[in-house]
Amino acid sequence: MVDHLAILKKHWLEKILAGEKTIESRWYKQKRTPYQKISKGDHIYLKETGKPVTAQATVQEALFFDTLTEEKIREILTKYGKKIGIGLDSVPRLLDRKYCILIMLKDIQQIQPFAINKQGYGVQAAWITVDNIQQIKV
Repeated sequence: MVDHLAILKKHWLEKILAGEKTIESRWYKQKRTPYQKISKGDHIYLKETGKPVTAQATVQEALFFDTLTEEKIREILTKYGKKIGIGLDSVPRLLDRKYCILIMLKDIQQIQPFAINKQGYGVQAAWITVDNIQQIKV
């Protein structure tokens, strides 16, 4: 098992903490972390962009999709959209994406806030995978 850091916009983190969003989705043009690098039992630490880490969850299940088409995107959103927090109106902005990761979250909880050091992972990294969160904890 490994640890992950997911960096989210404020409204998405609020929805996760409120239990309104139980699936985190990532849609990519190219394979990027955590594609095929996340699995059941992994821990995800959650933070709002520009803020400290404030929550943690466990991966219940991870699903991976590739060679996405408009039809496949519609299928994914029809089946999982409510738990992701987006609907079919999102299809147009996802048409250029070829990969999708659906991460089912469980045991979501707020934790004592802590800062992280993203140096070496890219200033705009929205997802970081490490062996142990202590590696990037400040």
